[in-house]
Amino acid sequence: MFDRLQAVEDRYERLNELLSDPDIVNDSKKLREYSKEQSDIQETVDAYREYKSVKEQFADTREMLDNEKDPDMHEMIKEEFNSLKEQQEELEERLRILLIPKDPNDNKNVIMEIRGAAGGDEANIFAGDLFRMYSRYAETQGWKIDIMEATPNPMGGYKEVIFMINGQGAYSKFKFENGAHRVQRVPATESQGRIHTSTATVACLPEVEEVDVEIHEKDIRVDTFASSGAGGQSVNTTMSAVRMTHLPTGVVVSMQDERSQIKNREKALKILRARVADMYMQEAQKEIDATRKSAVGSGDRSERIRTYNYPQNRVTDHRIGLTIQKLDQIIEGRLDEIIDALILEEQASKLERLNDEL
Repeated sequence: MFDRLQAVEDRYERLNELLSDPDIVNDSKKLREYSKEQSDIQETVDAYREYKSVKEQFADTREMLDNEKDPDMHEMIKEEFNSLKEQQEELEERLRILLIPKDPNDNKNVIMEIRGAAGGDEANIFAGDLFRMYSRYAETQGWKIDIMEATPNPMGGYKEVIFMINGQGAYSKFKFENGAHRVQRVPATESQGRIHTSTATVACLPEVEEVDVEIHEKDIRVDTFASSGAGGQSVNTTMSAVRMTHLPTGVVVSMQDERSQIKNREKALKILRARVADMYMQEAQKEIDATRKSAVGSGDRSERIRTYNYPQNRVTDHRIGLTIQKLDQIIEGRLDEIIDALILEEQASKLERLNDEL
């Protein structure tokens, strides 16, 4: 472990030199890349340096303890020795956690796509409930929500809603929501009081910048068409709607939420870039997932991850076997208990693999 930590500190020092190099300072791309890398390892380097300092103090105190003859002084030194020992052990554990490989997307904004699946109108109503749940949670974090595309359902909710959550670390919180969400409840339209089971699917994609994934203009086919509307004056008769097709992958994005074609293009490109990057990432992950699945699953969109049982006020996350009797609070956006449990499970799984490697 300490060889790996020393390598991190050496890299930090090398980055200091690079960031002082005039050639790097004048290269905005490299400057941004190296600055981000240094920022990402700053906490680990600071903790490692603190650990080395405490370890040195601990060694000095042990030597004093062995040589001190005065009983009172010996007792004082012993207290200091025990305190430093405890600090050293705590720092070792912290350093193990800091060495856990980080998801490079964790600090990014997130694009979420929610769609009603099995269950007709009730599935679409549930999709709307999930959108409200995530929106309220985002608001508690101080994050901004931007609806990019929405297809309302006449009976309530959404057939599909795509939105971006803008905020530091948004993806780190929402990335575990990928998959099929199941609801069990009596629909408002059910006169017999029978419990129905419906599902909605959730996809969470990190926002991808142009520097993260290269999409060539020649690889995109752009079609424009008139937006559909509710009729009458609300129908957009201009060719403002946009359909983008990424030819190498076949990924298609349609956008007609804005009246301006330019704005629709911008939004469509954001979603296209995120979906293409996600496709490449999923393909790269398949080989790993074939041999090892983490406790929180592979992120497969078809994987049923959670059940919301209204009659029993119960939410169950099937990936980690977590059941909470607080559905009324969770559906109002109080997701911390579930999200924190999933993060801890992922950290524990990664830490176990790290310990095996060390």
